[in-house]
Amino acid sequence: MAPSQREASPKLKAAMEECKDKINTTIENLIPETDMTESPLFEAMRYSVLNGGKRLRAFMVIEGAKIFGVNPSRARRVAAAVECMHSYSLVHDDLPIMDNADMRRGKPALHKAFDEQTALLAGDALQALAFEIVSSDETHEDPRVRAELALQLASAVGMNGMCCGQMLDLIGETEKFDVGTISRLQRLKTGKLISFACEAGAILGKTNPAHRQALRNYAHNLGLAFQVTDDILDFEGDEEEMGKPKGQDAKKATFVTTMGSDQARQRAEMLVGQAKMHLHVFDEHRVSLLKELADYVLERRQ
Repeated sequence: MAPSQREASPKLKAAMEECKDKINTTIENLIPETDMTESPLFEAMRYSVLNGGKRLRAFMVIEGAKIFGVNPSRARRVAAAVECMHSYSLVHDDLPIMDNADMRRGKPALHKAFDEQTALLAGDALQALAFEIVSSDETHEDPRVRAELALQLASAVGMNGMCCGQMLDLIGETEKFDVGTISRLQRLKTGKLISFACEAGAILGKTNPAHRQALRNYAHNLGLAFQVTDDILDFEGDEEEMGKPKGQDAKKATFVTTMGSDQARQRAEMLVGQAKMHLHVFDEHRVSLLKELADYVLERRQ
């Protein structure tokens, strides 16, 4: 069974394109071009973070912030920080010592376009920039909000988040994992940053714990659904649409290699349904695009 060929609604498409344009502009301003001797670092950072991408995580930040009436410029800064952090993870993930991937988003991976040393430094610099952004008073005047953003971002990407998930991913190349362990792996490697992206708007808006928890629960299910569909695409997607070879994860412990594509697809559908249910605590018109995004994650082809 091929992946669904339905597309995002015109409303969601327009909102995602607008978000992408604004976040790209924000990132371009945060990582300026330079003619100084160290310019290859800046060029590599820009190549990585401005090298395409759907900006799904940034979109989650923006839409989550809208629920609470957050200043759009503040939300865009946090969204840019999330994209910098995400790009850092991809740069390091593609390195020969990790996944050894040659292509990313239809273009040469950063270590191929530049070199391994520059890719390593660019990834490090993107991670540091993400924390610099969320810690700046331009992002929020309340130091407690800035501290909470930095704390939650660090938790999402450190030893209890993305890095731990990546370690499990490496172990999964030689050890057999059950579905529970794979779910934990993906919750850490992919889901934690998605969770931060969804919760960031609530942090900026200084809302109550119940609203933060609802967005966190939405993100938990959405993040797993995202990874399940990613596994399905790696197994049966179109290489031209994906911008990278398929079958790269065939030797890893994934939902598809463990459950088969049909059961994996059923699991993704269940997770998307659960994700949307967690948004019932908010006014429908404020979360309509987040609900549509959940369906888009299930139906995406790249």
